Amino acid sequence: MRPLALLLSILGFAFAVGCGSVGEPLYPALNIPARITDLVAIERGDNLDISFTIPLRTTEGMLVKQIGSVELRVGSNDQKGFQIDQWASAAKQLDVSPVSPPGQRQTARIAIRDSIGKDLIVAVRTSNAKGRESDWSSLVVVSVEQPLAKPSNFKAEAVPQGVWLSWTAPNITDFRLYKKGPNQNAPVLLATFADRGFLDTEVELDKTYEYYVEGFHEKIASEIVGPAEVTPADSFAPAAPSGLTASNGIGAIELAWERNTEPRFKEYRLYRSEDNGPFTPIAQGLDVPSYSDHNVQSGKHYRYQLVAVGQNGLASQPSDPIEAVAP
Repeated sequence: MRPLALLLSILGFAFAVGCGSVGEPLYPALNIPARITDLVAIERGDNLDISFTIPLRTTEGMLVKQIGSVELRVGSNDQKGFQIDQWASAAKQLDVSPVSPPGQRQTARIAIRDSIGKDLIVAVRTSNAKGRESDWSSLVVVSVEQPLAKPSNFKAEAVPQGVWLSWTAPNITDFRLYKKGPNQNAPVLLATFADRGFLDTEVELDKTYEYYVEGFHEKIASEIVGPAEVTPADSFAPAAPSGLTASNGIGAIELAWERNTEPRFKEYRLYRSEDNGPFTPIAQGLDVPSYSDHNVQSGKHYRYQLVAVGQNGLASQPSDPIEAVAP
């Protein structure tokens, strides 16, 4: 083989080995938002409260850069054999502007008093900046019932144990309480129960709290009532001591009582009366629930009373008096 022919042959072989075959062409991404999967609709009072989250990614798994529009519709199914396009053309569209960036919870509300006894269908979809639409979300069907009346006389009151919440609602038996603390941006669920009063012990002094309440029954809820605002302060005296007893010891009267377990308790103060005279202090700064009174005369009649004192210096009501005769 001639040198030139040999060189061309070698170059042709190297080119064939070094280059792969041409693959399928890559098409531009469509950037269609993924389908919304967390649509929720709740009858609350005279309205339908709707919430959902626009997904962060497209159908191709890419991050959503911009949402063009949100199409949220609510309507009844008056056709035989449900067809979503026919339903959508007749359903009412709610005015919803997409939040930026996506991934945040969005809300909407529509009055439904004229739809009592009907089944309403709710669905939502989005489109990208070029108008390409996502698939519809799953359909949420709401059977509209007579609305629940909202609770009234809602109060939040500071008490020694925390915050006492109370309200009235004659025709409702189940409630949800919400609480917004000093470091929270929005209220969070505090309790769900069947009652008309609740004690919140998880509070700090001199900090402000907001509370809300709603009634509910199965799938419907009342309007949310609140806020009831309160700032607990250290302005309460301890509870009066209880269980005070007296017994004879060796040259003394032995006193005992039930321990105070309140977090702001500081000390006990003990008072004594001789032969039905006035009560005078005989001991203070006591931090245990017992005391031995050795300063007594045999056969003499004594009465004792006890108070509890808090960290704020406020004294409780006195305990019930107890009588004893020195041994």
